[in-house]
Amino acid sequence: MSRVIALCFLLLAAVIGFLHIDSRPVWAPFMVSAPQLDEVAEEVVATKSKDSTKLSISAPLSNWLPDTGAASVHAASLIALKDGAVRAFWFAGSREGAADVSIYSSVYDAKSANWSAPTVVIDRISAEKGLARYIAKLGNPVPARLADGRLQLFFVTVSIGGWAGSSISAISSDDEGLTWSNPQRLVSSPLLNLSTLVKSPSVIFADGLLGLPAYHEWIGRFGEFLRIDAGQVIDKRRMSSGRSAIQPLVFVNNAQDASAYFRQTRSSSLPKQIPVSQTQNAGQSWQQSDDLAIANPNSAVAGLTLNNGARILVLNNIENGRYRLALLMSDVKSDRWQIVEVLEDDESLPDAQRKEFSYPYLITANGDDAHLVYTWDRKKIRHRYFSGGWLKHALSKLPSLDVEALHQEVQQ
Repeated sequence: MSRVIALCFLLLAAVIGFLHIDSRPVWAPFMVSAPQLDEVAEEVVATKSKDSTKLSISAPLSNWLPDTGAASVHAASLIALKDGAVRAFWFAGSREGAADVSIYSSVYDAKSANWSAPTVVIDRISAEKGLARYIAKLGNPVPARLADGRLQLFFVTVSIGGWAGSSISAISSDDEGLTWSNPQRLVSSPLLNLSTLVKSPSVIFADGLLGLPAYHEWIGRFGEFLRIDAGQVIDKRRMSSGRSAIQPLVFVNNAQDASAYFRQTRSSSLPKQIPVSQTQNAGQSWQQSDDLAIANPNSAVAGLTLNNGARILVLNNIENGRYRLALLMSDVKSDRWQIVEVLEDDESLPDAQRKEFSYPYLITANGDDAHLVYTWDRKKIRHRYFSGGWLKHALSKLPSLDVEALHQEVQQ
């Protein structure tokens, strides 16, 4: 009898869900700023015409997010502030998933190249009070900028079980992260509202609403795209299916077209590459595409698009382990990714001595540069900064870049 009741319940939920989907309004297009290909071509031609030894290209900067005194740190993220500074978020505690884990923040001053002392944004106890429900653990902070200028911080909360029992909560700030509102829980499912997590940056629609890439780890492992207004989920669409693709990273190509790269969670017999989905209607539907033929060992990927259209990707480009981390670039005329910098590499060390380099997160502060943070052996968060000049120089060195074709396009 109990099985019959459960089956009826599921059928009812499916019908309600179908009716809800059928009545959904059309989404606004993505907000995009098209890369200026003529400017890109002129810059690249000028760079290639010069003796690279005479160019003054500042080397990438490297430092560490401030120490919190915790034994374990993970899942750092970034957002640019209105004054040109960069604010970081990450979680720290005795171990991932422990009751003493808190979400911390610090601000990077570009002039001094220093991070401020860390502050606690939210801990388990304050999350419990604000959400009026039991919270076992916190994780994965992801910041966003709202249309009204406020900051919003999404983060994962778990009340029962492991990460598969997660839901997403959010807090907002109208003073660039100095103070925060009480948390509210995002309702992404009208039933249990379980197993929804977040890891990657949001994208913006032309109407000012956010598109938040999310994912599930319970029953299935798949991506979902949430359309969010004022901290509320007003619609969602499936980005992948099955049990093999989580933590989607979205690259917007134009007002209607976008690509999602996933962290693969496939069985050992399947390719260890990056699953890809495509949308051609601003995220309202997604179709599986061919894999990106770059190795991925069940680990998160990070990426961004610069003002000139060039794209950056950071990931563990190996099939097993997280002991190697690389930065790749793709030019504006090609989808071919090429390594421009190996950031970390313990491949030559014995297995027992290899460290973990994982969970990269990328932003640009001015459209030309790139800030990167990632977990370093679960003990520190490393920050690297790549100037606009360095990235343009790296772009000019990509062998796939057809400078002649770009130059001809400029002349036309």
